[in-house]
Amino acid sequence: MAKEQPSQKQQPLVVFVTGDHEYSGEQTLPLIAAELEKNYGMRTKVLKASPNQNAEQNIPGLEALAQADMAVFFLRWRQLPPDQLKYIDAYLNSGKPVMGFRTSTHAFNFPKGHESEVWNAFGERAFGSPPGWGRAGHTHYGHESTTDVTVIPSALKHPILTGVAPAFHVPSWLYRVKPDYPPKDATLLLMGTSVNPDKAAIENPVAWTWKNQHGAKVFFTTLGHPEDFKEESMQRLTVNAIHWLLDKPVPKKWKGKIDIDVPYRGIVK
Repeated sequence: MAKEQPSQKQQPLVVFVTGDHEYSGEQTLPLIAAELEKNYGMRTKVLKASPNQNAEQNIPGLEALAQADMAVFFLRWRQLPPDQLKYIDAYLNSGKPVMGFRTSTHAFNFPKGHESEVWNAFGERAFGSPPGWGRAGHTHYGHESTTDVTVIPSALKHPILTGVAPAFHVPSWLYRVKPDYPPKDATLLLMGTSVNPDKAAIENPVAWTWKNQHGAKVFFTTLGHPEDFKEESMQRLTVNAIHWLLDKPVPKKWKGKIDIDVPYRGIVK
């Protein structure tokens, strides 16, 4: 007898919200979404800045967050209007799980005195990251650097790290979040060491879990350079974290490396 497939209503809906000038999240995350649909029994919806990644004031379709079982953010310096921000606000207030990548630490960049300036600290509210670029010493170690990533020994048995190599290398230049972030009650999973830094560098966590002020389960990683996603451990980390956030068992059997080959474009106007 053929195995019964879960109905569409039973399949969790993961909504990806993308809009960054630099790291091609609008290209890498749809490949993750397709893998979730093909091999892991999930429904997905990918929202993108319009008309292109540089459009800071428009991400159509955010009302989909009202039906989402979890939301994944990859944003950088947006200035969305209140009628779009309200959907993100409602989602955060719901306490449903949230996941974020890299520049989502500085997802918004409203000018001083703007009615939506409080959104500049979105990363702190949602993920326990620094509240915007440059805040609390949040910086990186130069575009000529890369990062060695290692599993934190105390986290070895965490479900999110199932199948993740104990050490791997990524093109991302390391983000500094220490000493004040993530919060003390976060669970650190991965540590990064800068290779060829442009200034004196310290080790910094590059992935953690947390429970935010809204009671939501959180997974955040400062990784997210498009070429990071070529690395199988990065792919497993992402798929595992989505399952964990949804309170689903992390897949015991990995369906195989995902074909992700998106080159780094930098900021192209």
